[in-house]
Amino acid sequence: MLPDESDYSEQSTNSEPLTPLNLPNPSEPLGAIPPKSTYSGGSSGTGGINFSAQSSSGSTPSNELESLEQRVAELRREEQRLKQEIATLQTSYNTMMRQQVTEAQMAIGRLVKDGLSELEQRKQTLQISVEQLERRQERIRAEMRTTFAGSSQDLAIRVQGFKDYLVGSLQDLATAAEQLQLAPKAEAPRRAAANEPQEASRSTSAPVTPQFAEQTFEEQTKRIRRSLDQYRNSPDYYGPPWQLRRTFEPVHAERVSNWFFTQGGRGALRSMGSRLQNILIASAVISVLRDLYGDRARTLILADSPERLGEWRRGLQDCLGISRADFGADQGVVLFEAPEPLAQRADRLVKQKQLPLIIMDESEELINLSLLQFPLWLAFAPDPNNPVMY
Repeated sequence: MLPDESDYSEQSTNSEPLTPLNLPNPSEPLGAIPPKSTYSGGSSGTGGINFSAQSSSGSTPSNELESLEQRVAELRREEQRLKQEIATLQTSYNTMMRQQVTEAQMAIGRLVKDGLSELEQRKQTLQISVEQLERRQERIRAEMRTTFAGSSQDLAIRVQGFKDYLVGSLQDLATAAEQLQLAPKAEAPRRAAANEPQEASRSTSAPVTPQFAEQTFEEQTKRIRRSLDQYRNSPDYYGPPWQLRRTFEPVHAERVSNWFFTQGGRGALRSMGSRLQNILIASAVISVLRDLYGDRARTLILADSPERLGEWRRGLQDCLGISRADFGADQGVVLFEAPEPLAQRADRLVKQKQLPLIIMDESEELINLSLLQFPLWLAFAPDPNNPVMY
């Protein structure tokens, strides 16, 4: 049941009059505390309304201030912690950078050291190569001085020699023409023709055993010395093939004589320091043997490369006046790169009553023993005091 308006009217008449509230002035600061009389409605304890509960609202700003101070303190502590972490990271970064720089410097130092050592080795190798080339240049220059010096004088000597040869040939021809008989006797040629086959058969059937060092072969020794003296004193630059056509010095004659008369045609001679000089000595030996034994003397050259064999071929052509047709299996000179086929060829020549002369280049470090069984062999031994670089 709802109350009537009369009830409200009765309550309003019986109640005490209300005292007006003294609210704080909005212009005053929030932290200001109003006087105590403002919150008391009257002096009586029952009649007025008590607003003491509003004093709790004044404590809210101080709590907020304290919370803000705590927040600031926390932020400061966080700031200090972050600064410490930054300092620690900076220290570790600096340490790591120093380590990396040190390692990089050590690596660069090792690379530089290795590079310097490699460059030093290359420098030493180049110096050795330069020294070898300089020695080779000096040898070539010395060889050119000894071989080609005074080319104009040599040319004049050759022209004069050719002139003398022509004059002598014409004189011999004139003398022979004066002594020529228009009706020669027929019996003498017949006897000569009958004796020639017998002499040829005896010469081809008899075995060839050269004995240069024995006293019984004085005539052979005289022919050898006469040939060497001719090569040394009056060289014939336009002579017939298989005759030495180059300047023959006393040092060359001494070595050839030593090989013939001391070593008996079987031994080694110390190299002259140049393959061309060795070829000159070998050419003198070949020329002497050709003079003694004719076509029965066969020369077998042993060298370990085609280039060296080519040098021997060109040198023999130049010194002996022979051509490429004189080189071959059935010709006067045969070239070999290995000792086994050379030994087989020499054995066949011996069975055919021929006289093989084996010449070994100084590049042959080892001599096959099968080559030493033949009657004539000549080896050039390198000079240990003056090694040659080919």
